Amino acid sequence: MWSSPAKRCRETCAALGVSPVIQPDLWEQSFGAWEGLAPDQICDLGPLSTEALAAHCPPEGESFLQMAARVRPMLEAASGTTLIVAHAGTVRAALAMVVGPAALSFSVAPLSLSVLDGTVGSWSIGSVNWTG
Repeated sequence: MWSSPAKRCRETCAALGVSPVIQPDLWEQSFGAWEGLAPDQICDLGPLSTEALAAHCPPEGESFLQMAARVRPMLEAASGTTLIVAHAGTVRAALAMVVGPAALSFSVAPLSLSVLDGTVGSWSIGSVNWTG
């Protein structure tokens, strides 16, 4: 059982009654200078392809591709059944191991469950955004 160090993730683990190993690499994408800003305070990027959006880096932050590259080794290190409590971006990074930047098109609800099956280099998506 792994968790992002974010307070909301640790609180979710506590509500589940589990004690996770905290993994800093599971942290959400850094939006740098955009952190905490209302959507109308962020410049409009205009229409971008999925690939361009995935590569776009907010000022002082990291792109989705950079975040996915940070998260991927952690996900690939998982063995057997591993429960991970993390962020929507982290879920999309896992999905990107199967579908690439198109993972940005997935909606990920709070407290939802997504399942990937397989091994390194041979992942498949079992479910996404299951809320029971």
